[in-house]
Amino acid sequence: MRHIRTATHADASTIYRFIVELAVYEKEPDAVEVTPEILAAQLQQPEPPFSCLLLESDGMPIGFALYFFNYSTWRGAPGLYLEDLYVTPEHRGAGHGRALLVRLAAIASAHGCARMEWVVLDWNTTAMAFYETLGARPVQEWTIFRLTGEPLHRLAAESALSSETLRPSEPR
Repeated sequence: MRHIRTATHADASTIYRFIVELAVYEKEPDAVEVTPEILAAQLQQPEPPFSCLLLESDGMPIGFALYFFNYSTWRGAPGLYLEDLYVTPEHRGAGHGRALLVRLAAIASAHGCARMEWVVLDWNTTAMAFYETLGARPVQEWTIFRLTGEPLHRLAAESALSSETLRPSEPR
């Protein structure tokens, strides 16, 4: 029996396990820096930086969808950004990924979101074909840029805010 529920801080180890399994699948096994403790602490914050759905079959976790809300200035509405979607290999092909995406679409709709977005690795043609069966389309005109690590810190150091503490009302 399939069941989807919202994860809590008590699920941090399970979420972590799925993040690591996804990183291995995506050929980046050493890229995971988060820990179960960090995830648990974040899920206990008054406004957690992410939400997570856990997919269970017969009471056992078999997948997850980790997401957060963003905002589209062009649409003037929030959006739902899917950071990670993962179903364990032995449970793929049974509609579990679709069930998670259906639930996410319902959450997006309930929050007045104008869109759902996610990224897919170029080599993951199986996932791309699956997403297209749902009506999702690749956005070819856009290139993702990412600033991390030392370049991020170096750029931040140029700010007058780097020596101040941001007030809670200021974006982090």
